[in-house]
Amino acid sequence: MLGIIFAFLGGAFITLQGVANARISQDIGTWQAATITQLTGFIAAMVIMLFVRDGSWRRFKLVNPLYLSGGAYGAIIIFTEVTAIQQIGVTMSISALMIAQLGMTFLIDINGWFGVEKQTMRMPQFIGFGMMIAGVVILGI
Repeated sequence: MLGIIFAFLGGAFITLQGVANARISQDIGTWQAATITQLTGFIAAMVIMLFVRDGSWRRFKLVNPLYLSGGAYGAIIIFTEVTAIQQIGVTMSISALMIAQLGMTFLIDINGWFGVEKQTMRMPQFIGFGMMIAGVVILGI
């Protein structure tokens, strides 16, 4: 249950961040908005980390270097989301973003990429994915 609550919170904050970034980028530019977002995110994470202390820096060398590039994806995410929101609006952007996320998770699960245990997708999962796509198409009409 707690995982679902966190997933809903994450989704809500992704939307809020996208809208805030779109507004910032209108005033100062998209890459500037991405920079400010990454910087404030770093500061917030650093402050939280100082209080939570749930990990260890000593194990840093154990992390696959490929995974260390995850933060750089944030800059691309911000740029593409801001540009999409400015072009097609918040609802369509977030809907398309959710479909892209679900599609990528299907690929990761089916292929076992990034050390994730391979999952078998059955017809109900594909039907659900198709329904989401249909929903976005209907939203766009």
